[in-house]
Amino acid sequence: MTSSHTDCHFCLQSLRGRKYALREENAYCVPCYDSLYANPCEECKQPIECNSKDLAYKGRHWHEGCFRCAKCSRSLVEKPFAAKDEVLLCTECYSDEYSSKCFHCQKTIMPGSRKMEFKGSSWHESCFVCQYCRQPLGTKPLITKDNENYCVPCFEKQFAHHCYACKKVITSGGVTYDDQPWHKECFVCAVCKTQLSSQRFISKDEYPYCVDCFSKFCARKCAACKKPITALGGAKYISFEERQWHVECFSCSKCSVSLVGQEFLTRQDDILCHKCGSA
Repeated sequence: MTSSHTDCHFCLQSLRGRKYALREENAYCVPCYDSLYANPCEECKQPIECNSKDLAYKGRHWHEGCFRCAKCSRSLVEKPFAAKDEVLLCTECYSDEYSSKCFHCQKTIMPGSRKMEFKGSSWHESCFVCQYCRQPLGTKPLITKDNENYCVPCFEKQFAHHCYACKKVITSGGVTYDDQPWHKECFVCAVCKTQLSSQRFISKDEYPYCVDCFSKFCARKCAACKKPITALGGAKYISFEERQWHVECFSCSKCSVSLVGQEFLTRQDDILCHKCGSA
């Protein structure tokens, strides 16, 4: 602007017919103003003269032509940018350099876009979906298998074991018997319903029984002593014409000699050694 003031406030030279700058109501010739008050440019370190545009960001200043991305050198004037360690970058360079990569598609998650965090990895919201039904997982409960995420219903449908007794999903623990999975609380004696997961049991017709119930309701009875014959502990028995004996009970009804591995005769309900049977 041309001066209506008389002299430069600093060098006292006449301002008549000359451009000048005002600061705190004092007039300065352009050289004096630049030397006293011009901000140094962060890029070129030269003063930003009063006839140049001064671009400021967080207390720092740039010439308009120096306000550029530190990586690709594109102008940042009137464009979005980001700062990292006091270095200015355009959004594209900032994303390539510092933004998270999506665990699923390995593409950059752009600043300002919504991302999901799970087990230390980042995901685009659109990539964080159930592997089976492809529905967004968001903050829903999920289960991971082989680095793939599943919503709970899909995981149960595809992978979970179902209890042999109640047919419901086994979510944790459980007992395996005869290649079939059971809830611990469902693996009980077929008669008295006592839990069998921590005790000995005997099976019959694919169902488990506690020793007492099996002996009472299921076990064969020895024809001699009338006590149950159980296979618990590897016990052996002898069977003949729909009757069974403990090995130690299979003896001659008259002389009590063991008939195991010997020829024998029958007389009504008795079994006899060859000698007693022939007498």
